[in-house]
Order: sequence, then C-alpha cells, then structure tokens
Amino acid sequence: MVACARAWSPVPDVPKKRVCFLYIAQHHQVWHSLSVAVAMAREWPDLKVEIAATTRELLDYVSGLLAELGGAPIALVLLPPAWMRRFGGGGAPPKAPMLIANALRLGRYDAVITPERTTALLHKLGVRHPILVYTQHGAGDREGPFEPRLRVFDLVMAAGPKQRDRMIGEGWVKPENCAMVGYPKFDLVDALPRRPGPRFERPGPVVVYNPHFHPELSSWPRWGWQVLDAFARGDRHNLIFSPHIRLFETASSDDRAAFKRYAEHPRIHVDLGGPAAADMTYTRAADLYLGDVSSQIYEFLRTPKPCLFLNASGADWRGDPSFHHWLFGPVLDGVDALDDAVDSALATHVDFRPAQAEGIAETFDITEEPSSLRAARAIAERLESRA
Repeated sequence: MVACARAWSPVPDVPKKRVCFLYIAQHHQVWHSLSVAVAMAREWPDLKVEIAATTRELLDYVSGLLAELGGAPIALVLLPPAWMRRFGGGGAPPKAPMLIANALRLGRYDAVITPERTTALLHKLGVRHPILVYTQHGAGDREGPFEPRLRVFDLVMAAGPKQRDRMIGEGWVKPENCAMVGYPKFDLVDALPRRPGPRFERPGPVVVYNPHFHPELSSWPRWGWQVLDAFARGDRHNLIFSPHIRLFETASSDDRAAFKRYAEHPRIHVDLGGPAAADMTYTRAADLYLGDVSSQIYEFLRTPKPCLFLNASGADWRGDPSFHHWLFGPVLDGVDALDDAVDSALATHVDFRPAQAEGIAETFDITEEPSSLRAARAIAERLESRA
C-alpha cells in the first residue's frame, strides 16, 4: 500500500511591521532619531521603515541627509492636510492639530517613534495599536522634559544614567519602559562630512553664544543685545551668535532685519536657525560656550572646553538639578565686563575640567556599539515582545 503524500501549500508571507519616525517640529529634532531610522532600515529587513513629516521643506531636509549617508530603504511621507501648513507662521504647522488630522493614519503603524513629547496626544485621541517611542531631543538638565507625558510612551530612550535615573526616580518612566542607548545624534554627526565653521578676519578665541528660547530662563530678552554689542565693540574675541532654533523661528522680517548691523562685522557671525545651527558645526568650532539653559552645552562638552553662563533670570541655581551644568564654568549675574569674563573663563578652565568630565560621563552612556544601533534594537525588541 502506497502512502498518500500530503498536499503542499506555501507558507503565506507575514506582512512586515511598519514603523514611523515622525517629525512634526523643527529640523534640529531630526538629528536625534534619523540615525536610528537608518540603522533599523539597514539591519532589520523584516521591518518597513517610514519617515513622516508635516512640511515639504522638512522632508526635503531629511532626504538630503539620507543621500549624504548613502541611502537606506526608507519611505518618505508628507502628512496632510496641505492647508494646515499655512498656519505655521513660517515654521512647522501647529503640532496638535496635525496629530488630530493624522491620528487614523498614524494608528495603522506598529510603532511611532518621535523626538518630541506632543505625540503623546495620540493616546488621548484613541490611538492604541502602535507602540509610542520617545527618543528625546537633547540631554540637558531642565526640569521641563521630566513631566507626565512621559508616562504615555511605551518606550523612552535615555542618553545616559543622568536622564534614566531622574526619569525613573521621579516616577515619570517605569524601569522596564526605559532604554539607555547613548546619544544617536553623535552617530549622525560623525557619519556626515564636517561642515566648515565660519571664518573670521581677525585672530582670537571663538565664542558661541547660544541663548535658549524659554522666555523666563533665557538670557536673550534681558541681555541679548548687550552681549552682541559687547563683542561688536571688543577687539579680542570672535562671536558666533547661534540661538536655539525656536527663539527666532517665527520672528518677523523686522526682527530679523535688526541683525543686519552685524552682517559685515569682522568678528561676528549670526545664524538664526540655519542647518549649521543643528549639526554641531558651531559647538565644534567654538573655543568657549556662552549660554544659559540650552542642552547644547552637553554637545559642546563632548570635547571639554571653557564655558560661561548668564544668570539673567536671577535664579537661585546652586543645588538645583535643572542648573547642574552651571557647575561647568563661571556664572555671571551681569554682562558689564563681558570681555574680561570671557578671558577669565578661558584662563581658569582647568578648574572646571573635572566637573565637566563627570558631567559628560553621567550624561552620555557611550559604548563601542553605536547608539543608533542600540536604540533601533530596543525598539525592535519591544515590537517583538509585544507580538
């Protein structure tokens, strides 16, 4: 008797899981997750990686960076509706309305990965299928990023033990929902050709002035013009004025025109938010950092260098973890003798090097494995465990 062979039938293809790297804000946030998207697209072929943005300009910006990186199997998506882009005031359209308009579309993904916290709104809109991943967009000290919306995310990245311990210790993130991955922005910066820094006609140390946009903590509203005018009068230092991108994102043409008086100055370079303001060109080119509460201080200190901080708000900062970085250099309560203060900060840097080294070690958990690969793996594993 001959046994009957079982009829063969092909195993159906399992559809790929779709992940969306979402950009609904300014272009500087792209730098905090794009290298993760590239790593995932190249190393996890079972995942379909897409990048979605709310403006054509931002999508073109991403496309250009991908081309410089040699490409990756990533689909680019421009989110509707087109008419909402008119309400951006020259910048990104309002984030919450765009999320509301695209909730159904974003709900079809298996994961939505974002460098900003407004995307937590998706849960309130009833979006439950995709895991929500927050990559962070900086590794600073301000208490603002440590807040209740973090609890909404299924996975929250931490650049190092400082972020991880504070998020968990204050109850914003559960240990099992936190992945310490290092700083993926460094991977992207290192992978791309280095943009030349500004050239100055006269020799001297280069200072980067990087005021934050926070109206109550920023040095710009009270002292900004005094700072610029001090460097314009001085003859010892060169200045890169590179404020936080959001400070002048929607500034009027008249507000921007006020900076024309420095356009031909041999010692001053002004950039109110161009590409070089996001890719560490200025923090790498400068010899001294002058600022207030921006997290860019930690990117500047990837190589320990002198710092000088401006306490324009009169903050009682000692012992406050939100001002921990003010331990890395002198803190000024006025700018009347700014030239001398810069010289003093340059001369006394050795006194602050140990604090800077300790601050960098607790801020960035850097290992031999690229941070972007660590982050991509954390997302892929979370997707797998959920399945």
